[in-house]
Amino acid sequence: MTNEIEIGRGKRGRRAYSFDDIAVVPSRRTRDPEDVSVGWQIDAYHVDLPLLAAPMDSVMSPATAIRLGELGGIGVLDLEGVWTRYEDPEPLLEEIANLPAGDATRRMQEIYAAPVIPELITERLGEIRRGGVTVAGALSPQRTQQLWRAVVAAGVDLFVIRGTTVSAEHVSSAAEPLNLKRFIYELDVPVIVGGAATYTAALHLMRTGAAGVLVGFGGGAAHTTRVSLGIHAPMASAVADVAAARRDYLDESGGRYVHVIADGGVGRSGDLVKAVACGADAVMLGAALARGVEAPGKGWHWGSEAHHPELPRGERVRVGTVGTLEEILHGPGGRADGTLNLVGALRRAMATTGYSDVKEFQRVEVVVSPYTPR
Repeated sequence: MTNEIEIGRGKRGRRAYSFDDIAVVPSRRTRDPEDVSVGWQIDAYHVDLPLLAAPMDSVMSPATAIRLGELGGIGVLDLEGVWTRYEDPEPLLEEIANLPAGDATRRMQEIYAAPVIPELITERLGEIRRGGVTVAGALSPQRTQQLWRAVVAAGVDLFVIRGTTVSAEHVSSAAEPLNLKRFIYELDVPVIVGGAATYTAALHLMRTGAAGVLVGFGGGAAHTTRVSLGIHAPMASAVADVAAARRDYLDESGGRYVHVIADGGVGRSGDLVKAVACGADAVMLGAALARGVEAPGKGWHWGSEAHHPELPRGERVRVGTVGTLEEILHGPGGRADGTLNLVGALRRAMATTGYSDVKEFQRVEVVVSPYTPR
């Protein structure tokens, strides 16, 4: 069944939905929130929370990756960010936070023009390892062939290949593209790859052997991809499409389960709930964690799109500070706007609808109910 709308006589488009367009519906059963499990297992790694931190300099430093791991999630460090370009990036993070709006993009382009230093990759990942938590780092597809050996040698547990969009079939006349299938096959660590926003793209990524697929396009709250490139992927439909690809690939592969991770549009607790309801096994949080007291962005948020040397497709945005990382994840919440106690909200939503774990909650009833947040 399709839901196409005629845009004009020569073009039709499928109706797609964002998280703001849908809502979860209670069922006949309820539970106590204490009886709900939100744990998540990916490959050999069990984590208490189905949450990863986005590899963005405004969100993750080695210290915040360790703190997030202690709180039950997985922190993913951007291995092309300031922490692997500079021995001491703290003054630069302070400078970015205080840049006038009109100067921010150009100055960030200058800061991120410094080369990535492989020895710093080893040092930063080693610091997270010594913190006793799961070690995860991210590279863009363009840098993976150049730097992956330094990442693996440093002892990474989860390798994330993250871009605005990542395909299993990249065509280039200028350079030999990354062969994802061969690369993942030869690697000894689980790989999470994305973004993907369609059924077909996700299915092809699953066939490369990836342990997880990131669902999304762009840099979440900080990207301007829709206005600069005209490209946008409403997240509720994207997650549901990729979840369908997971189901079909499970049959095709004879039982291999690939995790679906919503990456983008999950700024508040209600978005987290609806991402799981649409089929996500976990979510990748950016702006939600950038609001933390410990966040390196100091109340500001940006991704790699914001400092692209030729065509910036994002910007530094003010998200403010609402509480500590512990308060953002576990509460207690002192605000009613969905920015605090995200995990508590997920537990309560699952309990209210009668589901006991995340995989069960993926079967919850969802309705189309457009809503404009205040």
